Amino acid sequence: MSRATPSGFTFDYDRAFSRNIGWITKDEQQRLRKARVAIAGLGGVGGSHALTMARLGVANFNIADFDEFDVHNMNRQAAAFMSTMGRPKLDVVGEMVRDINPESDVRLFRQGINDANMDEFLKGVDVYIDSLDFFVLEVRRKVFRRCRELGIPAMTAAPLGMGTAFLYFSPTGMSFEDYFQVEGRDHEEQYARFIAGVSPAMLSRQYLVAPEAVNFKERRGPSTVMACELCAGVMGTNVLKLLLNRGPLRAAPWGMHFDAYRGTLKHTWRPWGNSHPLQRLLIALIKPVLKGR
Repeated sequence: MSRATPSGFTFDYDRAFSRNIGWITKDEQQRLRKARVAIAGLGGVGGSHALTMARLGVANFNIADFDEFDVHNMNRQAAAFMSTMGRPKLDVVGEMVRDINPESDVRLFRQGINDANMDEFLKGVDVYIDSLDFFVLEVRRKVFRRCRELGIPAMTAAPLGMGTAFLYFSPTGMSFEDYFQVEGRDHEEQYARFIAGVSPAMLSRQYLVAPEAVNFKERRGPSTVMACELCAGVMGTNVLKLLLNRGPLRAAPWGMHFDAYRGTLKHTWRPWGNSHPLQRLLIALIKPVLKGR
């Protein structure tokens, strides 16, 4: 199908994504076209994930967010411009996805993710891309749990310093709960366990030059656009491999952390998840930081 734009150009799917061909085949491109991805959270990495998926040629999206753009988003968020300040992130990112591919089917979830809409959000989805805010751990747990129940692969890529830490949870492998083991822990312990599980290698800590910028009580911390874009690149590559069945993916308890600032790539393996001795030590080191010590 071809569609004319106001500028006089005509959109044609095959031509629009023809430069993908070579790294993928024409048949694989059509498989990506039919795939549906779910992205929860469009701040930080979420917008970058959506635009990366759109440029890859994925044409079906379930996206969720209830926030609006503010000036402090400008340093890293793909859809943050002065022209979008105060607008719902969901509307802006949805428009950008459709501007890349006018044929896209984009389903919007304006209340974010909750118990009432979670099944609808995950309906017909081939893969779930996690980009929820760091501090909404309980919602994140529920989404990953439901993905497992529905047999949906789930991936997360955390922006850390100037790098990314990636985890893939297969519906048949170690679960999110078994890996992070936060059930029954107090609030502070849960976040310490989440940090340790997301980033077992802790590569970015060494170049944090202003530690006072990290304040968990005020729910704020430093960020970079490089980390967000690296997240989107790593996520896009792994989603491609999954959707096209391009070989095995290392699922949790395997993880991957790449730090561009240090030029370091580490693959981590934590059998027993946060019960692993190295993880227990890391959690003990993280907890005082959460208390501001």
